Amino acid sequence: MSAERVHRTTHQVIVAAPAGVAYGLISDAPRWPLFLPPTVHVEQLDFDGDHERLRMWATANGHLTSWTSRRTLDPQRRRITFCQELPAAPLRSMTGTWTVEALGADRSRLTLQHDFTVTGGHREDVAWVRRATDTNTRTQLESLRALAERWGRLDDLVLSFEDTLRVPGPAELVYDFLYRIGDWPEVLPHVTRLDFTEDEPGIQSLSMDTRTPDGRTHTTRSVRVCFPHAGRIVYKQTATAPLIAAHTGEWSVVPDEKGVTLIAQHHVVLREEDITTVLGEHADLAGARRHLRQVLGRTSTAVLDLAGRHARSAVTLL
Repeated sequence: MSAERVHRTTHQVIVAAPAGVAYGLISDAPRWPLFLPPTVHVEQLDFDGDHERLRMWATANGHLTSWTSRRTLDPQRRRITFCQELPAAPLRSMTGTWTVEALGADRSRLTLQHDFTVTGGHREDVAWVRRATDTNTRTQLESLRALAERWGRLDDLVLSFEDTLRVPGPAELVYDFLYRIGDWPEVLPHVTRLDFTEDEPGIQSLSMDTRTPDGRTHTTRSVRVCFPHAGRIVYKQTATAPLIAAHTGEWSVVPDEKGVTLIAQHHVVLREEDITTVLGEHADLAGARRHLRQVLGRTSTAVLDLAGRHARSAVTLL
């Protein structure tokens, strides 16, 4: 029965890092959007230490797809099994296993195996899934290898921070401004162009040109996943500006009895090889961290300020 045929893919990579380091990276799924290029967002729905349930968004053959998975973590054997309980079409089922094998004190083998079936067993759908699985897995394993081999310096390369603003207005109006990103070029001077699509409600893909204080223009592309009932918008840049290897973030609107707190979170992996090119031959990693904190903080604060004004002005007109 072709519809029931199980297809298997197996990919491996040798990592010049301890097995425990590699296992630590694959076990920390909520950080995958920052570390793994295909992964856009991960919501950890349940976790008891050994078993977890995840809602995941990722790109596959250029399209954003989403599913829910259950994972079982076995740190002693350095093994993680997973099963997609709500796989995205054309999949009928998807299961798999991550394993990490120690090859010495500072060397390990990372293996990712997938087993999948496709609804109807159509050849073109099988080819589509196999192509997406092969492409994403190779990208993931290469990213994990590079991160594991820089594990001792990863804390210096990762920059996380947040900016906040108090607004005495309704959360709905603040969220409305953050959600209607197509209006941003009209009110944000640093945004010179923005094109976006929303083929599925709450899933936005955009390309944006921004101008830095020194007059340079950078083009970035992003995917945003919107949660209106929770007052959250999460995003991942799929094409980043210089100095940035990866960039994820979140806009949050937290209401209370006196108004709302607006929060802009940023998580960045620095691209170390860009530092002297962008900031000059005497620049170092610490200076690059300060530079990005200032630049990204300035732009997100500008958005928060305008969101607050939008809410206050709308209330005044009522």
